[in-house]
Amino acid sequence: MEHGEERKGIRNSPFQIKLPLFIAVALVVGVLIGATTFSPSTTNPQGTAKSYLKFRDILSYIDRDYVDTVDIEELSDYAITKMLEKLDPHTAYIPADELAMAWSYLEGDFEGIGVEFNIFNDTIYVISPLSGGPSEAAGIQAGDKIIKVDGETVAGIGITNEGVFKRLRGPKGSEVNLTVLRDKTKAPMNFTIVRNKIPTNSVDVSYMVDANTGYIKVSRFSANTFEEFKQALTELRRKGMQQLILDLRGNPGGYMDHAIRMADEFISGKKLIVYTDGKGDKYDSKTLASTKGEFEEGALVVLVDEGSASASEIVAGALQDNDRALIVGRRSFGKGLVQMPIPLNDGSELRLTISRYYTPSGRSIQKPYTEGAEEYQMDFMHRLENGELFHPDSSLFVDSLRYETLGGRAVYGGGGIMPDVFVAQDTTELSDYLSQLYNKNVIREYTLNYYSNHRKELEAMPFEKFNKNFRVTDAMLQEVVQLARSAGVDYNDAEFRRSKNLLRNNVKAFIARSVYGNEGFYPVLHESDDEFQQALRQLSRAQRLSKGGA
Repeated sequence: MEHGEERKGIRNSPFQIKLPLFIAVALVVGVLIGATTFSPSTTNPQGTAKSYLKFRDILSYIDRDYVDTVDIEELSDYAITKMLEKLDPHTAYIPADELAMAWSYLEGDFEGIGVEFNIFNDTIYVISPLSGGPSEAAGIQAGDKIIKVDGETVAGIGITNEGVFKRLRGPKGSEVNLTVLRDKTKAPMNFTIVRNKIPTNSVDVSYMVDANTGYIKVSRFSANTFEEFKQALTELRRKGMQQLILDLRGNPGGYMDHAIRMADEFISGKKLIVYTDGKGDKYDSKTLASTKGEFEEGALVVLVDEGSASASEIVAGALQDNDRALIVGRRSFGKGLVQMPIPLNDGSELRLTISRYYTPSGRSIQKPYTEGAEEYQMDFMHRLENGELFHPDSSLFVDSLRYETLGGRAVYGGGGIMPDVFVAQDTTELSDYLSQLYNKNVIREYTLNYYSNHRKELEAMPFEKFNKNFRVTDAMLQEVVQLARSAGVDYNDAEFRRSKNLLRNNVKAFIARSVYGNEGFYPVLHESDDEFQQALRQLSRAQRLSKGGA
């Protein structure tokens, strides 16, 4: 996929600013699949008509008589956006020119050259060519710097993610010419790449932690998520998996039907998975488990955090309320509103909230929205300020928010899914110095160079041997420090010492990613992941829960 990080200083439209929320939009569920039509309300036709005429008259007066020339279409878009903010945080208007990007986050595939990239020092760096994609076939390598696209200079011009997408994506069969700088080559290299269909994966990794324990990380719920998940689950079962850690941390959601099918793989019988409640009963629905799942028995732990939203919360809530899984981590995001996409006649789209999601016990997943859009978007900062990332919020554990699971266990509402086992965010080894190493891309650049210089010996080493024997030495860490200095990061000895072990782990993990992909990256990273380690420790409790215990 053509994927990158946003460059600082770029101005965003109101939609782009709210994009993380839209990624979590619930687009389809049950009878809503394919719903694209809208009829005017019959509840207050006179009020609707009166307001419409008022809005039309004001726009006409501005266009005709206002002292300066203004863009009426832009003004109208702004008015619509501000109006919708009065409703809820997820009802939204998406202009036509931003709609393709909004949908691309949920597409199962697209057509392009197939690279993961990063914009660093105003230059496009290839993080990796996607396996089986046209860039890999053409010889593009990790660490390559793309300086020209079809003869146009793209380095040093303030290029953004959208600018890269525009140049690198295109119809299957079309050609694009890249000029690339590569370490150890003096002259620029030219590549002609034929674009092709590129699959995008939402299951980042699945692997056996030990002889009995499987792990699956799902990063979003897109068009192919369930199929990817089912394949991963089946493969782990074939390898002897008896207990599973399902990682939904940072998963912002997406297509709800894929979340429901995932939950159904774990839940037996005809138990309730989720229900919706809207105005009247037009958009009310109940979804029950209906298929014989791949893993309906056995210990199951689900990892969530404050970045887990929407579809992730449907899965976690269904498994918790049915006493099927132990939830470990921190309170999830709290996005429980259902949107229906409504195409408008100018190519833009209205995403209108039509109902709320409820877990089987009756908990509304949606967190409160009483202080307006700005306060709502500051929710994460408020959680940080009141210490909720380090201990549970006691105000949410009150009788008015208490519900019961199928087996009678107490669970609590208040917005988001409350974990059964809280894990504080671990900041003991974090520091400003380590953050700057990431912000300046120092760690990634160092590990790419290390891999390039030791490619033969690393690729000849099985991962098991690498993981057991490879050590990031103090000398290697000093090389990272020197590279950081050249990138403008001032050395801080106290902060370096504080972050030293975590830095050592992260360097090893990124070297492993270059050699083995995510199947090497995550197992190394998990060695320093407190939440993952807590999930491992909780598997025995999850086993008791799966057998009807507490």
